[in-house]
Amino acid sequence: MSKLKVGVIGCGNISTIYLTNCQHFQSLEIYAVSDLDMDKARAKAEEFSVPKAYTVEELLADEAIDIVLNLTIPAVHGEVSLQALEAGKHVYVEKPLAISLEDGRKVAETAKAKGLKVGGAPDTFLGGGIQTCIKLVEDGWIGRPVAANAFFMSSGVEAWHPNPDFFYQVGGGPMFDMGPYYLTALITMMGTVKRVTGSASTSFEERETPTGRKIPVAIPTHIAGVLDFESGAVASLVTSFDSWGNNLPRIEIYGETGTLSVPDPNTFGGPVKFRRKEEKEFHDVPLTHGYTENSRGIGLADMAESIIEDRPHRANSDLTFHVLEIMHGIHIASNEGRHYPLEGTVQRPELLDMHKKF
Repeated sequence: MSKLKVGVIGCGNISTIYLTNCQHFQSLEIYAVSDLDMDKARAKAEEFSVPKAYTVEELLADEAIDIVLNLTIPAVHGEVSLQALEAGKHVYVEKPLAISLEDGRKVAETAKAKGLKVGGAPDTFLGGGIQTCIKLVEDGWIGRPVAANAFFMSSGVEAWHPNPDFFYQVGGGPMFDMGPYYLTALITMMGTVKRVTGSASTSFEERETPTGRKIPVAIPTHIAGVLDFESGAVASLVTSFDSWGNNLPRIEIYGETGTLSVPDPNTFGGPVKFRRKEEKEFHDVPLTHGYTENSRGIGLADMAESIIEDRPHRANSDLTFHVLEIMHGIHIASNEGRHYPLEGTVQRPELLDMHKKF
């Protein structure tokens, strides 16, 4: 298979796993890295033997680069993706697609107008754990899905993250940080969401790091949402930075004939558990697909292969925009005391071949 050249913009914490994994995908060549801090860019280039360490402007101007991997902070995801599209590059962006709905819509529309592709994280749904769950749903193990529960509960990030401030600014919070994993998993198993509602609160006005530094909180930190699917199924989603501990499932799907226990959607593996309606216990289900370790970048690899093979890619802009709109919709519904209707529909991504190798 031919390789597409990738230029990485943003050399922060998340870049390490992408640069590690993307060296092994047959459709990708990491050709250049860039960052506002050129020392960071040069260090990453040296660490991973990347040929070029560029300024952002140099990277966008290099006609050899086919795809921009946008690993910048969320606040500039939309801006950087648009710059890359205007430069004639395909784009794969870390989650979320953009901060605002307007920017997310503009990214998706600009790509389609220019005949370019946009993809985006999370790609954890392409891992063995959730691919197995999708297959079980498609094969009818639980019958028609009628409901679901999903929970992300934590005490926040300030105790461990080296740069926690942006998690508490607009575009951060538990919904925009972790919601994409949960929503993407739910959509890939259950289809289009037609409307949402919810309630959101900011429990603490500031957070404190282990060194005593205060961080002002400008976003909701506990969000409870309700999702009505086009199929008729209803799901509850709670994301929180205000929990010191819990004993809740990550995701459970309830069907006409059984229940499916879905693994942490921020991981690629299992366990996957299943219980039939006539049984009293859950049973472990062997995983049907590979990529069960941290395989961040397989969404980018799938997009690169789709460009080469001229086919749809799975972690696409329709999916990432649908997720973005759901997250905004829950916040809007909370602020305005109403249901928020979603735009259009989204096609569930095609299941991977069980023996697929990127």
